[in-house]
Amino acid sequence: MCAFLYLMVLVCEHVSRPSLVISGRRYQERWELQYFFTEIRGNCVCLICKETVALFKDFNIRRHYETKHAATYNKLTGSERAEKVKQLQAALASQQRFFMRACETHENITKASYEVAMLIAKHGKPFTEGTFVKDCVMKMVENICPEKKQEFLNVCLARNTVARRVEDISSDIHRQLRDRGVDFDFSLACDESTDASDTAQLLIFLRGVDDKMNVTEELLDLKSLKGQTRGMDLFISVCEAVDDMKLPWSKVSGIITDGAPAMAGERSGLSTLICNKVSEETGNAVKLHCIIHQQALCAKHLKFDDVMKPVAKTINCIRSKALYHRQFQQFLHDIQAEYGDVIYYNDVRWLSRGPALQRFFSLREEIRQFLDEKGQPMEELSDPVWLANLAFLVDITKHLNALNVNLQGKDAVVSQLYAHIKAFGTKLQLFQRHLSLTEPCTAHFPALKEVIDSFPVDINVQMKRYATAIASLSGEFNKRFQDFAAIEKDMLLFSSPFSVDPDDAPPQLQLELIELQCDDECHGKHRQCSLVDFYWQLDKVRFPEVRSLAKKMLSLFGSTYLCEETFSVMNLNKNRLRSRMSDSHLRDILRISTTALKPDLIALLKSRSQYHPSH
Repeated sequence: MCAFLYLMVLVCEHVSRPSLVISGRRYQERWELQYFFTEIRGNCVCLICKETVALFKDFNIRRHYETKHAATYNKLTGSERAEKVKQLQAALASQQRFFMRACETHENITKASYEVAMLIAKHGKPFTEGTFVKDCVMKMVENICPEKKQEFLNVCLARNTVARRVEDISSDIHRQLRDRGVDFDFSLACDESTDASDTAQLLIFLRGVDDKMNVTEELLDLKSLKGQTRGMDLFISVCEAVDDMKLPWSKVSGIITDGAPAMAGERSGLSTLICNKVSEETGNAVKLHCIIHQQALCAKHLKFDDVMKPVAKTINCIRSKALYHRQFQQFLHDIQAEYGDVIYYNDVRWLSRGPALQRFFSLREEIRQFLDEKGQPMEELSDPVWLANLAFLVDITKHLNALNVNLQGKDAVVSQLYAHIKAFGTKLQLFQRHLSLTEPCTAHFPALKEVIDSFPVDINVQMKRYATAIASLSGEFNKRFQDFAAIEKDMLLFSSPFSVDPDDAPPQLQLELIELQCDDECHGKHRQCSLVDFYWQLDKVRFPEVRSLAKKMLSLFGSTYLCEETFSVMNLNKNRLRSRMSDSHLRDILRISTTALKPDLIALLKSRSQYHPSH
């Protein structure tokens, strides 16, 4: 039986060869007809009994045939003997196909379990959901294709199996990232938050650019901190992640954080420590404060508490009492209002202020009527000045939220993000000029215009207040973003190399920049192609410094958006119902949920010693 199984392994990987040299001896094709022998994977195999002969020697093969099969098969001659050889070969090929089909079936079953496990991880479902998925699939199979029931039953989606699949997929993504990272210029994005079990989780994202200007944004690691979260503690964790990936510190182009003291402290903050280490490795890294966080801090500078407090109080009054809330919703339904409810305002959620104010402004008449019926009138809703203040806040908050949305998203280039900030600064100056006119222009303030048209009263004093508020907001924008302003020249050189005076460029770039600006073909490509494609097509020999600058600019994170988005995924996965999830499984799930890389399932299957569905 053991010999038969061994032969089947040989058959499954059969490679036909006319001849083979082993230890100086060669398989002879005449043995096939003379002794009923064939060659499979370097072994001489008898077509009759399926036994193997150790050496390719005529004496050994002839002895095997004469002692075991000659009495039966010597009587076959000529065409009869050739026909018998064909029959035996056909039987061998049939066995080969049978075992190959069995092997392929087990491989497909195992691959299917990997695919399902990956979907479970991506959608934030517990590992136990595998059993539920299988039960659902089996119900469909029973009704659609019952003849395939056994094959589907063999797909193992038990909790431990799903967990192992997730671990394997995460390891493969990590391997791919390590292989790609050899050619990277890269920057880091770091942020820390606490999970459902009060463990501090440090997210470390990598943005790398290779020689072909391909940009890769991936989760480098998730470090769980059980003790303190000082700058040095975070620094040690980041060093472990970078060293584990075998990334060179000299190629770190920058680090971006949320600006917390432990992250951005001047002496012992994570950013400072990282930049110092890069300098020790003869590199040069810039430290940045998340551009979205800075924009949100600027937005908070616009207080208008005389508007926000009554609005928040009224919204909370309506929504915090179940009876009031039901009655208000029914009231809006009965009068066929534009909206069916008000929206909660949460100061922590930066973008919630805009929608909450917009909805409140749109339903101001309905809210006034409802509160009057309840005997709790809101006097502010009858005050034209207060309504004008509300309308102005609605409009300016809408502009701020639009900016915030433009700053969000993956694969954003730092120069494009900073361009949005500069554009908004110019818009604020325009708004200030329009509202400071003798006859104020409200073209960009539709809600304010609506109130002014509804209440023909003199609100010039309020217009001056609005212009002053915008001027103050503009000043806040000018004070912040200094870290981005420090690299503005490099960003301009990267995004508009043909409009920069060579005298204003760094010395090592000046000669290449002149060559570039005088090359009409390059100028044409710059107009037609994206920045990434343009720099990819640049000649490496002629423009090494220009390409190096492009790699650095492309590799810089402009925000910690990926970290914030991933923390939302973390809270979805590790919540009060799944608080005992291990840190390693949490890291695996987050890596799978955020990756743009496709796991190499074929390589995973080939690396396995067996295709048993549950292993």
